[in-house]
Amino acid sequence: MDTESTHSGYSYHSSRSGRSNRHGDRSRERHKASSKDSVRSERSVVINPPDTPSQESPVTNGEPLPGEPTPAEDQGDDAQDDNWGETTTAVTGTSELSISQEEVVGLGKGLHDRTEDFRRYLPLAVGSLVGLLVLATPLAFLLLPVFMWPDRLQACGTACEGLFLSLAFKLLILLMAMWALFLKPGRASLPRVCVYRAFLTTLTLLLTMSYWLFFGVRILEAQDEDYHGIVQFAVSLVDSQLFVHYLAVVLLELRHLQPCYSVCVIRSTDGETRHYNIGQLSVQKAALTILEYYYRDFPLHNPALLSASKHRAAKHLAGLKVYNVDAPGNTAGAQPGNGNQSRAMVTAATKRKDSAHNELYYEEADYERRVRKRRARLVVAVEEAFTHIRRMKKEDEQATPSDIMDVREAALAIFPSMARALQKYLRTTRRQHCHSMESIQKHLAFCLVNNMSPKAFLEGYLAPGPTLQYGPERWMADQWTLVSEASVTSGLKEGSDFLLRCLDFNLAVTVKGIPYIRLTEEFIDPKSHKFILLLQSETSV
Repeated sequence: MDTESTHSGYSYHSSRSGRSNRHGDRSRERHKASSKDSVRSERSVVINPPDTPSQESPVTNGEPLPGEPTPAEDQGDDAQDDNWGETTTAVTGTSELSISQEEVVGLGKGLHDRTEDFRRYLPLAVGSLVGLLVLATPLAFLLLPVFMWPDRLQACGTACEGLFLSLAFKLLILLMAMWALFLKPGRASLPRVCVYRAFLTTLTLLLTMSYWLFFGVRILEAQDEDYHGIVQFAVSLVDSQLFVHYLAVVLLELRHLQPCYSVCVIRSTDGETRHYNIGQLSVQKAALTILEYYYRDFPLHNPALLSASKHRAAKHLAGLKVYNVDAPGNTAGAQPGNGNQSRAMVTAATKRKDSAHNELYYEEADYERRVRKRRARLVVAVEEAFTHIRRMKKEDEQATPSDIMDVREAALAIFPSMARALQKYLRTTRRQHCHSMESIQKHLAFCLVNNMSPKAFLEGYLAPGPTLQYGPERWMADQWTLVSEASVTSGLKEGSDFLLRCLDFNLAVTVKGIPYIRLTEEFIDPKSHKFILLLQSETSV
């Protein structure tokens, strides 16, 4: 048996090495043949499956060696051994072009940035082109007849010259109105095109093309000699464009001012809630308005404050142990003591679960105590520092100009006296990542320049402020995604909701209509609430 097992092992290894050598020779021959047939094989990747075992493979005791397929498997598809990834030969050619993963990521990022810039400035470019067409069309109506048939035109009288003056001022007013309404930088990049802007642009182009068509058919072809009528035609075009601009003001600026809906905005992580009243807006415009309110009203999102509750929940789950009391090996007849011990452990874990509210109460009480302690130390340290500054300011008034300290130097001088207390307070409140040392020193110098009190300096650190109060790296302005079942270009409706998704949290928005208020009047007769006071002539002595 020992000899037979040794021979089987040796035959198995030799068979694997033989198959590998034969497989390598066959792969090289196939690669040579394919390289002669096609030139494109130099840059292709060919993966050949391993060859099936031949009839010459050694067999021990009438059974196939380990790793070789059975005869039943030969009747089906081509079989592969378990180590096909190691025995497969891959023939690759050398490519002249090579690129790293970092370059691929950079290429995609650059393409994304160019796409965002294109989407950002495309509405401004379209508005500029349409505005130039609108302003140039009346001038073209006046100049083309002068250059094409000047000898046949009738003289322009006093009324015609008055129309020139009216046309000039109307074009100036239209230019200023277009600059104020359309030629302004966009506040955000919306996922879809604004319906009203697209409608107004189409209406403007349709109006201009209609006037051009009428001008070409009735004036250019006929070479009309009435120049006064041509000027009136140009003035009528400017009047129509002014009315279109008035329609744009109503649709884009005035329609949504009247509140129609009340929206409830809830932050998913900490449950911070705000309520706002908005008007008739589309879903994407409402989302943009809510985000503007969010940066103004919501406190900064701090994920570090959520780690305490997660740690407490993980600690509570780690203390629970589950036992299978009814297992076959833990029957009452076989092991009576194990079942009782398991039930006792489950009962103890249940009692520990019932006392979780006590742990939460004492944990919050201890946290509030530490915060009050750190806050008191910080207030005292800042007041002492500002008192020292006032004393130095009085001394600087009597000192020579060369010895007077700059505001930046004064801020750097008193900052170490309060830095430790401020750092401990920010760590206790888990807001140390929101304030850098440079920003604190800059704010301190600003308070010293404007002669602010210590309370004014500490107001930005004792309580979390709105998101815009902090640096742009905390805004996450380019990471918002609008999730809505309804079309984002459709208007808001009663009971509709949508989601604003960010990197770390979501804003859930629910829309409710403002109820119709019926107010009645009740008249009160002025004579009904008059009283008569009777005084007694005799008084008690």
